[in-house]
Amino acid sequence: MSKLKYERPFIKKMMVGMLDKTGVQSEYTPFTHIDGNAVKELIRKYGSPVFIMSETQIRSNYQTAVRAFSTRYPKVQFAWSYKTHYNNAICRIFHQEGSWAEVVSGFEYQKALNNGVPGNQIIFNGPDKKEEELRQAVANDSLIHIDHFEELYLLISVCSTLEKKAQVSIRVNMDTGIYPIWDRFGFNYENGQAWTALQKIAASNVLSLAGLHTHIGTFMLSTNAYAVAAKKLSSLAHHCKTDLNIIVKYIDLGGGFPGNNTLKGAIGTLQLPTVDEFAEAISSAILNAGFQSSELPMLILESGRLLVDDTGYLLGTVLANKKLSDGRKATIMDFGVNILFTSFWYDHKISPAQEVTPYQEDTVLYGPLCMNIDIVREHVSLPLLNRGDHVVVHKVGAYNMTQWMQFISMRPAIVLIDPQGTSHVIRKREDLTYLEQLEQIPAHLK
Repeated sequence: MSKLKYERPFIKKMMVGMLDKTGVQSEYTPFTHIDGNAVKELIRKYGSPVFIMSETQIRSNYQTAVRAFSTRYPKVQFAWSYKTHYNNAICRIFHQEGSWAEVVSGFEYQKALNNGVPGNQIIFNGPDKKEEELRQAVANDSLIHIDHFEELYLLISVCSTLEKKAQVSIRVNMDTGIYPIWDRFGFNYENGQAWTALQKIAASNVLSLAGLHTHIGTFMLSTNAYAVAAKKLSSLAHHCKTDLNIIVKYIDLGGGFPGNNTLKGAIGTLQLPTVDEFAEAISSAILNAGFQSSELPMLILESGRLLVDDTGYLLGTVLANKKLSDGRKATIMDFGVNILFTSFWYDHKISPAQEVTPYQEDTVLYGPLCMNIDIVREHVSLPLLNRGDHVVVHKVGAYNMTQWMQFISMRPAIVLIDPQGTSHVIRKREDLTYLEQLEQIPAHLK
């Protein structure tokens, strides 16, 4: 055995980041690859800024959530929330995994049909369903979730001219111990409004009550709130059987489960409930509600954020650094709140995409818009970033690509990385031709 060559020992300083005032370490470890693809190569190929979605993580998240609920409850069905991210490629991944579609508008309904979802696997929510949209939903045997009495009366009128009954549910709002109560949508449980709506449905000869639905809030941190909601819907279901002679086929608990982003204003790190803890609370509440085994309702879940938020990244480029009048450092990026709407809600994790110095400074991260509200992060501990350096914004897969704005700068491309590591453009970068394609110039201005 040959003698190893002598190498003198050396000391390497391990930088783990400074602690901020809440005791949380700052993050500056370079984030250079996404599913085997170099960040800088993705930017070179698709431009900056650009959204990147991980198909591998999407499928993993979905399978984890399904497993959490289906191992605790015998009849579970997920319905992908289109408003969370309605790019067709993303929706089709969820449908391939077995998810139904949950939509809240006519165009989302049409997208679901175009994506091959059978009509009886589309849940039509929302308070603004047009008459022609209701006719189409009835014809396709879709599940129509009634939001208010005006919609109930409209649907009865529509169905009176058709030869088939509508499959319906009502949305129920209620006190679950979380305030303020989400009571702008649906019929209230406590004041009897929900029961009145159910009686009207039962009295109609053109509507068929199939289920009960609620959506108690967003980014919910209480598992008990879902248990309360499940108990109240179960109680309504029992009343439907005993008083109306109707067996409720499903209970839909909506969504609202939190992602693992950091909410603005949060002190320290929140200990979020896991999907298993939500599943335990919900399934136990329904299983203990006294249903006969043969009449146990299907449990439907419309989760969006939980399944897709951490699968998305926004890659961007530094435009400039400057000092503000109060002495703070500011870094201007080539993306802003126009395409990162969730920066109003979250303190997104920001990582450099290249090696950096260990020196860090409290920084204001701005976008390029000519507006003072264009702040991506009000306070973030970052190393020195030079013009042309790249950064990665984490956990941006939910709502940003449905709520983005075409303001000052064009909306960027969306790129999907498949399980084999190959990247695909699933929405092209916008250009001026796209922007102007719906414009028309009156003759006197030509």
